[in-house]
Parts: sequence; C-alpha cells; structure tokens
Amino acid sequence: MQLKRMAEAKLPTPWGDFTIIGFEEKNKINNHVALIYGDIYNTHAVLTRIHSECLTGDAFFSLRCDCGSQLESALMIIAQSGSGILIYHRQEGRNIGLLNKIHAYHFQDIGLDTVEANNKLGFSADERDFTPCVDILNLLKIKTIRLITNNPLKLTSLSHAGIDIIERIDLIVGRNSKNYKYLNTKANKMGHFLPNKY
Repeated sequence: MQLKRMAEAKLPTPWGDFTIIGFEEKNKINNHVALIYGDIYNTHAVLTRIHSECLTGDAFFSLRCDCGSQLESALMIIAQSGSGILIYHRQEGRNIGLLNKIHAYHFQDIGLDTVEANNKLGFSADERDFTPCVDILNLLKIKTIRLITNNPLKLTSLSHAGIDIIERIDLIVGRNSKNYKYLNTKANKMGHFLPNKY
C-alpha cells in the first residue's frame, strides 16, 4: 500500500455536495484526492471515474485536450446518478510532469502528435501508474465498480490489481477544432474507445 488516508471535509460544488478525502503517498511525492457523492457503501458496483491531473485543461480551460470537459461531465454524471466516486490522480501530463508537458506542447506546436512528442522527450506514450488509484479504492473498501473511461489502460490496470469492473461507461465530450488531432491520436495509437472523426 503506497497511500495513507490523511484528511476529510465537505466540498460543495455546482453539481452537489461531495465529500473530499485526501491521501498522501508514503514517500510524500504526491497527494491524491477522492470526491465521494452519496452513499457508495450500499451500492453493488460503485460508479467510478479516475481523472488524471491536467492543470491546463482542468484549471486553465485549455482546448488542446478534453480533460476539463471530462472532469465536469464526470462530476455531473456521478451527482445525477445519486452516488459515486471521482479519484483525482495527481500524475500530471500522463505522469511526465508539468514542465515536460509544456515541452511536449512545443513539439506538438511544430507538428508532432502527443505520442511522438512524449517519445522525443524520452518518455513512453503514457507513463501513468494507477497503483495509487487502486490503493484508494482498497482503503475505501470498494471492490466492484462501474468505470467511466475511454482508456483501455485503466481497465487492464485496475482489473489486474483485483478491482472487479462490471461495466465501462463512455465519456466522449469536449471534442473541438483545436484537439481533434489529440483525440484521434488517443484512438489510433493508444486504443482509446473514441470515434475517429472531425
């Protein structure tokens, strides 16, 4: 277990009142949070979203990606369903870090796609480790979930760690004229369950 549970509080949002729980990695490199809505303990399969940190999309409304739209939509879906959990996974830029992500943006500006840009910086297409997310689910005693994701890596990572995923729910939002290449690269090179269009 890499994480320990540290703090809990109420978090009112435009979509309803959540409970925010903070978790700290034992090596103190990152903190992660879970946003819980409603009663997740009397549900057979907890509606779950793992959202990896994206400062540019989540906070600065970047149109280069679909992250901000996915975050808002996931919170809305969870609230409308009556219960669920969103894990905010603090691994910025598919875990290459914010400054490397900005370097990758530069390479994308001159024609590389997201995978090529990561490779040019010496990284794989996706450097994320979903172990902290599994730890959060285990600490919260959640074993069976309905996962909101387009990403097959999340499915395999959680399943291999013993989380029972009984349903995958699409989250196809935020496509625009600025991010179509980014989304098509996700579909064509990373196997995401996304329509290849625009």
